[in-house]
Formats: sequence, structure tokens, C-alpha cells
Amino acid sequence: MTDVGEVIARTHRAEWARVVATLARRFGDLDIAEEMAAEAFATAVERWPVDGVPPNPGGWLTTTAHRKAVDRVRREARREEKHREALMLSDTPEPLGAIDDDRLRLVFTCCHPALAMETRVALTLRMVGGLTVPEIAHAFLVQETAMGQRITRAKTKIKAARIPYRVPSREDLPARVTGVLAVLYLIFNEGYLASDPGQEAVRADLTAEAIRLTRLVRALLPADGEVAGLLALMLLTEARRTARVSASGELVTLGEQDRGAWDRELIAEGHALVRARLATGQAPGRYQILAAINAVHTDARDIRDTDWSQVVALYDQLVRLDPSPIVRLNRAIAVAELDGPGVALAEVDRLPLEGYHAFHATRADLLRRLGRSTQSRAAYDRAIALAGNTAETAYLVRRRDQLTGPLTGRTPADEQLSS
Repeated sequence: MTDVGEVIARTHRAEWARVVATLARRFGDLDIAEEMAAEAFATAVERWPVDGVPPNPGGWLTTTAHRKAVDRVRREARREEKHREALMLSDTPEPLGAIDDDRLRLVFTCCHPALAMETRVALTLRMVGGLTVPEIAHAFLVQETAMGQRITRAKTKIKAARIPYRVPSREDLPARVTGVLAVLYLIFNEGYLASDPGQEAVRADLTAEAIRLTRLVRALLPADGEVAGLLALMLLTEARRTARVSASGELVTLGEQDRGAWDRELIAEGHALVRARLATGQAPGRYQILAAINAVHTDARDIRDTDWSQVVALYDQLVRLDPSPIVRLNRAIAVAELDGPGVALAEVDRLPLEGYHAFHATRADLLRRLGRSTQSRAAYDRAIALAGNTAETAYLVRRRDQLTGPLTGRTPADEQLSS
């Protein structure tokens, strides 16, 4: 039973987007696509432990979901015309257009310019990444109910406006790429900074898929600097993945990681992308600046060798493009290394991030370094209450309990990719 459950979980990660993409293309309705895909997986949970895993799990799920969708459409007389169209399309090969990867096609399809950017991103994370509403809400730092309503409204607008969910042509790609990159970035972040308290600290399946899809986007749009920047950012972050969690399952922050365990091939590839973008002389965008910051960190052989003045200067550029509180929080962490924890704390205390665990973890560390143990403990307690997973919680508990020890080390906010 356990083995079958693991197979279903792996199949969900591998096949969810393809099943949803197929149904959305055939029926032109995202609600039907999502709900029937979910029903197909629910049927697999019931049937596979009894009947055995089919030889082609993805094909079984697609066929099951399609049959359920046809049955539902038949039951709804007002959709009779859509039913006939679906039956005609079901046996008609869909032209691939500019994109021949199912999951990437669905990403570009969902990132429709008629939708607001945040709505495109949230909808695509749900439909393509298979992320739950709580996971998406965590990525956006909003309440679950608000995010659920946003996704529902997006699908309602699609229906009301009769937005065609056709395969995007090559001419469509530039208008949609900004939303696509935002989606891929958040999928990567959800994998690297897993938000579910009960799950592993790093979900390698999500980070690997985000990198794979970003490589495909770069092949489609090789001259786009932000595509190259995002790929570099992912590679330089992924290079540190194996050093990020200890053998005991505790978060290991940037300053404490074994740099000898970093993946040098990924770092070399990421650095090459950053250098290539710098050589163009073009003004960098958000992802390119974030990649450059990570290049500075991964270029240092020891945390003490980090060029913090360069990091702060890069954050200054980023703040001009994206003055969000999280970007300013990460900038303050670098300021602490350059100008001291007191200067950084004054900046942090002005940020409206009361519900964000890394804000409290950063305050806790700065207060600790200033010798204000009582306030530091209170900040650690708040960070622990808001922490995203068990590895991070274990780290924060240990740091809180060591308040009488040495006042050194980085905070979990070092591990945040500004979002």
C-alpha cells in the first residue's frame, strides 16, 4: 500500500500538468480540467492498491479524467455544444505551436495578458504546479481564503470573457514571458523554501522542474536577459541545495554551509550566465540582479571573504526596481555585515512584515548580536510560531536556546530568494 501511495505521489508530480493541459485544451474549461484531473487521481487512490499500478499511469489518468469530463458535460444540457466540440477535438491532434513541452505550454497558456499579473501567477501555480491554495498563499504572503477567492475569480473571468485557451504562438511569447518567469520563480521557491510544516525542507522535484522549464524558455527566447538571469539565479541557488540541510534534518544557513559540498558545475554555469549578461552592457532586470548577488555569495570561499559592499550595492539597484519589504529585508541583512547590526535593525523595524517568519528571525539575530537577549528570545519565539517547515523550526529553536552563547552566524533570511 505504501509503495502504491508513493507511486501515486510521484505520478501526481509528473503527470498533473499534462492531464490538466489535455483537458483544458479539449474542453476549454479550467474548472472541468482541474476537477476531473483531481477525480482521476482520487480514483487511482481507490483502484491502484487493488488492481495494481497500470503499465502507463499517465495514460490511465488522462483517459480516466477525459471520460469523467465527458460524463459531466453530458449531464449538463446547457453545455451540449461544448460537448460536441470536445468529442470532435478528443481524437484530433492539437498543433504544438511554438512549444512542444506539455507543462510549459500550459504555463504560457495560463499566463494570459487579459488577467492581472498576480492572478496569472496564482492560477498557473495551481493549474500547472499542482500547488495547494495554502502553498500559493504562503508564496504571496496572503491569507488562504483571499488566495482561494483570487483563483476562483480568475477562472470565472476566463469563462465570462470567453478567453481562448489556445496554444500560444511564437508571437504570443514575449507578451506572456514576464508572468511565466514569475511562475517558474515561485515554483522554484516553493521547492527550495518548502512551506508545509510537515514536509522536507527542500523539494528537489520542484526545483528540478523549475530549472528544466526555465531552460526550455531560454531556448525559446535566447536574447531575453531576464530569462537568462532567472536561470542563473536558480542554478546558483540549487548548487547549494545539498549543503542546506544537516544530517539531523536541521536548516544550515549560508554562513554555516560546507562550501566544499556546493555543486561547482552549477556554479560555473550560473557565473557564466551572469558574466554574459554583464558583457551586453544592458541595464539588468530583477532576476539578473538577484543572480549577480548570488554570484557574489558563491564566489566567496568563506563567508568572511564575501564582498558585502558589492552585495549592498546590488541590493540598492534591486530596490530601485522592486522596493518591496522583502527585498529591503534582505538588503538590511547585508547592511548588518557592512555597517553593523544596529543600523540594520533600524531599517528592519520599519518594514511591514509582522506575519513573515524571516522578518522575526532576522530581528532575533540582530538583537542577539546587540546583546538584547530578552527581546531576541521573544523574536525567536515569534519566528518559530511562523516557521515554514521542521528543518527551519529546529534551527530557530537551537539558536534561541543558545542565546547565552557566541553572538555569530547568519539568519534564515539569508536563505530567502526575494519575492
